[in-house]
Amino acid sequence: MSNQIEALFTTALGLQPPWHVARVELNTAKRRIDFEVEHTGGRATCPACGVEHQLIHDRVRRSWRHLDFFQFEAWLHAEIPRVQCKGCGKTTQLPVPWAREGNGFTLLFEALSLSLCREMQAAAQMRVAPKRLWGRIRHYVHRSRARDDMSGARYVGIDETSVKRGHEYITVVHDLEAKRLLFATPGRDHATLQAFAQDLRAHGGEPERIEHACIDMSAAYAKGIGQALPKAQVSYDRFHVVALANTAMDEVRREEMRSAAAAVRAAAGTGNKKTLRQLLWAMRKNPPQWTPAQCDAMNWLQRSGLKSARAWRMKQGLRLVYREAAASNCEEVARGALMKWISWARRSRLEPFKRLGATVKAHLGGVLRGMLDGRSNAYVEAMNGLLQQTKTAARGFRKVENFIAIAYLRMSKLEHLPKNPLLPAIARDYGRYRHVCC
Repeated sequence: MSNQIEALFTTALGLQPPWHVARVELNTAKRRIDFEVEHTGGRATCPACGVEHQLIHDRVRRSWRHLDFFQFEAWLHAEIPRVQCKGCGKTTQLPVPWAREGNGFTLLFEALSLSLCREMQAAAQMRVAPKRLWGRIRHYVHRSRARDDMSGARYVGIDETSVKRGHEYITVVHDLEAKRLLFATPGRDHATLQAFAQDLRAHGGEPERIEHACIDMSAAYAKGIGQALPKAQVSYDRFHVVALANTAMDEVRREEMRSAAAAVRAAAGTGNKKTLRQLLWAMRKNPPQWTPAQCDAMNWLQRSGLKSARAWRMKQGLRLVYREAAASNCEEVARGALMKWISWARRSRLEPFKRLGATVKAHLGGVLRGMLDGRSNAYVEAMNGLLQQTKTAARGFRKVENFIAIAYLRMSKLEHLPKNPLLPAIARDYGRYRHVCC
């Protein structure tokens, strides 16, 4: 029976002569199973120069963590032969078929860890030190990205996301058509796009073939696009432009609450703080999403002569301009509607909106393209949100390299990573109900 078990595990591990499982030890108290693997040959091919039938000089004992066997940790142990070669004069350790050289995990264990790292905190689930796991992630991400093809990239979205709140940022570049992350690097200045152009060339792409770049109103990114992506047309993401209007509206509201709190409470019809809070959230939301309480609060606001009411109307007016531009799909109509809004903003006597009107006018071409081409950074923003969720789940990243590695692993759709060994080889039927008519 013992020989049958060892032969079974030799086959299950995919070992070929002269490698075989010599002994299996199960320790239920320690909840682990150990496999002793042996190399039975007396001679081997030199790994350094390829000369065959060289004498084995000595053996070095090594251990590797393998996939769990039921609820038990599984470990492989072997005395690895070292070959003394007469051809090259070197003494070299033989490679093993189940692991990378100098690595304490088997290839299958690494493949599973990569799959889990896409979804959860894998280190705790797999009972390994996070530092060791990060090294494997960076290795496989780097190896897979080296074979990545970016030649089809034409339309990109560029944005920043924080690694540490208020301290450190990375720039991310996404392919808006393929819906995947192309590049991530520390910083948020114009040099990050020069680094992207170099990385694009290294992966079969050409910066001159990038036709469109969608960004927020970042002067640094606009400068970087002009230098590194010379033929790319810049469009300013509509969500960022409307977000600027929301920021201007909030600035007006806060200033009015500081300087004329009594007038705001009178406009709301009550001094109740809850009603004022309803007013705060209603001003930030679209009218179809208002609750009944928020509808009541906004009715009071719109009948008032408050600056906050004018600021809200101007924010909604900008949204209307975007809707008209999308409906008409005509640059002349969009330009006319936007210029009217800019004129309204600059005559509004509301300083935040006067500044916003000047900003929009200074970036008029890019704002119009953002209105008409139908592309936006909504996908990029969604991916940044997922990255921030990952950062929260991981309780932060000590190194920016780890943050970038997990971004590539989760969002680059890399095709050359090891496959998850737990995925079924064929479709499964069991566990499903089937109704058979007699």
